[in-house]
Amino acid sequence: MIMPQRRSLAACLADLKRGNHLVEIDVPIDPHLQAAEIQRRVYQVGGPAILFRNVIGCRFPMVSNLFGTMERTRYMFRHTLDAVRQLVALKIDPASGMKQPLKSLASVPTALSMLPRRVRSGPICRHQIQIEDLPQLVSWPNDGGAFITLPQVYSEDVTQPGLMKSNLGMYRVQLSGNEFKPNREIGLHYQIHRSIGVHHSKAIGAGKPFRVSIFVGGHPAMTLAAVMPLPEGMSELMFGGALAGHRIPMVTSKDHSAMYAEADFCIVGTVDPERQLPEGPFGDHLGYYSLKHNFPVLNVEAVYHRPGAIWPFTVVGRPPQEDTAFGEIIHEITGPIIPTVIAGVHEVHAVDAAGVHPLLLAVGSERYVPYAAERKPQELLTCANAILGQGQLSLAKYLIIAAHEDDPDLRCHDIAAFFQHVLKRADWTRDLHFQTRTTIDTLDYTGTGFNEGSKLVIAAAGPERFELANEIPATLGLPSRVSAARVAMPGVLVISGLKYEQDRPDRGLAELLALPVEHAVNRFRIVVVADDATFSAATLNNFLWTTFTRSDPAADLFGIGEFIEQKHWGCRGVLVIDARVKPHHAPPLVEDPEVTRSVDELAAPGGPLHGIL
Repeated sequence: MIMPQRRSLAACLADLKRGNHLVEIDVPIDPHLQAAEIQRRVYQVGGPAILFRNVIGCRFPMVSNLFGTMERTRYMFRHTLDAVRQLVALKIDPASGMKQPLKSLASVPTALSMLPRRVRSGPICRHQIQIEDLPQLVSWPNDGGAFITLPQVYSEDVTQPGLMKSNLGMYRVQLSGNEFKPNREIGLHYQIHRSIGVHHSKAIGAGKPFRVSIFVGGHPAMTLAAVMPLPEGMSELMFGGALAGHRIPMVTSKDHSAMYAEADFCIVGTVDPERQLPEGPFGDHLGYYSLKHNFPVLNVEAVYHRPGAIWPFTVVGRPPQEDTAFGEIIHEITGPIIPTVIAGVHEVHAVDAAGVHPLLLAVGSERYVPYAAERKPQELLTCANAILGQGQLSLAKYLIIAAHEDDPDLRCHDIAAFFQHVLKRADWTRDLHFQTRTTIDTLDYTGTGFNEGSKLVIAAAGPERFELANEIPATLGLPSRVSAARVAMPGVLVISGLKYEQDRPDRGLAELLALPVEHAVNRFRIVVVADDATFSAATLNNFLWTTFTRSDPAADLFGIGEFIEQKHWGCRGVLVIDARVKPHHAPPLVEDPEVTRSVDELAAPGGPLHGIL
C-alpha cells in the first residue's frame, strides 16, 4: 500500500479533519489562559483536536489536543505504527525475522526511512520573524510568562557534531518574562543528566557555547520522537523518520546549526554553558507550580516559520492531561523491550495519576533460593536497583515491585489489583528500603531542597500474609483530633484533621503513632494523613495524587511500633504516610474563575464549543 505523503502539520490536520478527529474554532480565543482552559476541558471529555483559527494578538493559528485520545494517536500513525512495532520485535528477538520473513520484509522500508537526510533548503527557511510574533501561550494564572509546551529541542555535541550524534528532547521553553531580554533571550528548562545536559557538559569542557535549535510543529512523529526514552547515542531523528514514514529532512550549515526543514517554526541560537537566568514559575504535570530557579538561556539568533505555519500546543497540570497519551503510546511501542534492557524485570509502569515520577510500579523475577522455607524479596531488590539506574526511571520517588512468580497474571497497569497484591504480602518490618539524601525530580518539592530528597523501594514476594480491612470498625478509636476517616481501598485508610506542626519531627502525629500494635487501626496496612480525607479517598486517582505528590519517604513515613535495627527502619504496625501540604511545598494549580466563566459561555447553546464540552 502506498502511504500518503503527510509531511507537514497542515497535511496531518487535513487528514484528521477528514477522519472527524478535528474541529475548527473561528471566534477570537485569547492565548492568555483561555486557550489552555479550553484544551484542558476538551481533553477531559475525550474531545477532538481543536484548531484555533483566530488567536488574539497573533497572526498564527494554534492547534491542541492532537494526542488527546489513544484512538487519535493511533490514527495519526496508522500507516507506520505496526512496522515500528515490528522493528522493536526484531530487536528483541532477531530470530523472529526468520520465522516470519514476509512480515519482517515489510519493516525494511521503515528501517530505510530512519536515516535523516541533509537538504540545502526547505519550507522552514521561507520567513523570518521575532519571538514576540509567536503565540504567547500562558496556561496558568501564576506562570512566569509565555511558554512553548510542545517544543522539539535539538542540540549537538560540540566535540562530535552531526545529525547522528544529536539529541532531540522536549524541554520546556520560556519565551517571555523574568529577566529575559525581549526577542533576544529565552529560557530552557532541562536537567543536567538528560541528553542535552551531556551536550551542555561537553560544552563546558570545551570552553565554548553550543548550538541549539527549537522546532515547533512539523509531522507529529517528531513531537513523539522528542519524548521517546531512546538509548544514549541513538538519534531521535531516526525514530521520528520511522514513525513518520520518511527520512527527516534537515537543513544544515557550516556553523553546525540545523533546522528541521518541514517544521512550522524554528528558533536558532546558542547556549553559554556557564550562564543561567531565573526561569518559571510554570504550572507543571504534578499538579503544582514548579517555582522560579536558574536555568540555561538560549541567545536567540533567528526565528523562522514556514508558509501557512500552525502552532501546536498542549497544557500540563494535575494528571491525567493530554501528555498522558505520550506515556501510553510509548509503553505500547517500547514496553515489550523492557525485559531485554533490565534483566529480571517483566513490566514497569510510571503512574500518570501520581505525576509519573513520584510513583513507579514494577513486576520482577524472584528466583533466589526457590527451595527456601520462607520466600522473601531478594532478586527483586537487584531488579529495583537496576530500574533506578535507568534514565528517567531514576527519578522515581516510590518504587513498588512485586514478584512475577507469585501471580504470573499480575499486571502493574492494573493499579488497584497491584496494590492489593502488594499489601497482602509486604512486611513492614523487612520490606521497606530507603535511599536518603539523594536526587529526585526537579519538579518535586516534597524533599529537603531543589533536586534533593529520598526514595523508597517496597518489595513484595511470597504468599499472602495479611488480611486487608475494607471497612472502618465501629470502635476504631482514633485520636480525637481526627475529623474524617475514609477507606481509599482495602487495606488503606485516609484520615484528616490532625494539625501539621512544622517544629515537631513527628509532624503532629504523636497521638496516632503512640497507639499500640494491638489497636484496631492496625487492621489496615497503610494510613494516609491528608488535609481532606473525603477528597483523597473519593477516587483512586485522588488517592494516588495526594499520597505520592505530597510526601517524601524519609521525611513523611512513620509507623506504629517503628524501630531501627542495624540502620534498617521498619514498623510492626500500620505504615503511616503524612501527605498533608507542607509550607515548603509548591502551590497547587487553580484556574482563573473569570476565564472559566468565559469558557462556559463558549460551551453554552449557540457557542462554538457547544456539543464538545
